[in-house]
Amino acid sequence: MRLPEPRSHFLYWILTGIFIFLFFYLLVKLFPFYDAVLKLIWQVLAPFVIAALIAYLLYPIIAYIHRFRIPKWLAILFIYILFFGGGAYLLYRIYPMIVIQLRELEEQLPQLTTMYEAMLLQLYESTSFLPETFHDKLDQLILGMESSMENMLVRVIGRITKIVDIIILLTVIPVLVFYFLKDFTQMKLFFKRFIPKKYLARCSLALHAADEKLGSYIRGQLLISLIVTGASYLVFYILHLNYALLLAIILGITNIIPYFGPIIGAVPAVVLTLAVSTKLAMIVLIAIFIIQLLESNFLAPYIVGKSIDIHPVAIIFVLLLGGKLGGVIGMIVAVPILTIMKVVVEQIYHHPDIDVH
Repeated sequence: MRLPEPRSHFLYWILTGIFIFLFFYLLVKLFPFYDAVLKLIWQVLAPFVIAALIAYLLYPIIAYIHRFRIPKWLAILFIYILFFGGGAYLLYRIYPMIVIQLRELEEQLPQLTTMYEAMLLQLYESTSFLPETFHDKLDQLILGMESSMENMLVRVIGRITKIVDIIILLTVIPVLVFYFLKDFTQMKLFFKRFIPKKYLARCSLALHAADEKLGSYIRGQLLISLIVTGASYLVFYILHLNYALLLAIILGITNIIPYFGPIIGAVPAVVLTLAVSTKLAMIVLIAIFIIQLLESNFLAPYIVGKSIDIHPVAIIFVLLLGGKLGGVIGMIVAVPILTIMKVVVEQIYHHPDIDVH
């Protein structure tokens, strides 16, 4: 096969880049038009997606137990009861506390706003020598943050207190997970039927490589997130912080995001404690920094390691793109999606002539 000319090859990649940029640009601009449709689709598919993810994370443990000649149904039953029993107990203990703390935060938001207005007045006095435009921008920033926080709390409380949706998820997801675990092998064979035979070997290699890298990355990140949540809650509880559990959960969830996650998670904790005491805010900031230092230098190298093996520049780029398209959720899923794309590209270029025998 004749290789393309360097100039035409370069032009091909330029045009491809422009096409991808225009695609994402139109995706963002047209979002309001298909937002309602996407929400409806997500409401229907959410239980299946969540159940499939849980089954994907639990199945390697079941396969490992099965190696010791323990019947597969018994291994599934043991892990199933352990996971959902423990999850139900945690939900029973934690869910009411989260709702109460969210409602308390919503009620105390006007008081926090008053405190920040007093702090803002002091800042005005100490920066009176600066141009008036600086103060105007500062006003806009504070008002924007207050409005965003209030709207976010209303949305979060509205979603977390939808009892019907929660009951549906709690009843449907465990059933789906059980059948996904039970018929895991059969489901793999079922989906293989839709792959043309000439691509089957390459797809199998790509899926196996993606499973190795992505599976260990997701399991490692979830375990680290759980440890960070527990450590943060312990520190916040010792410091007698308001909304200690809520702030610890935020830190744990955002910790899944590489590089930016700890900063995003630290902002609510520092902002809320700053209204109480500057000294306390500094202690909280130092405590979060120490937790993140231990996580990045001791936990992450041993638990996650270099499972994804992607350059930091590429990770930062997809994080910014994911944040622009989908906010925090977009940043959380950005790295897994990039990992899958990387594995697919590697399989295409490293195994171009693989055939099925």
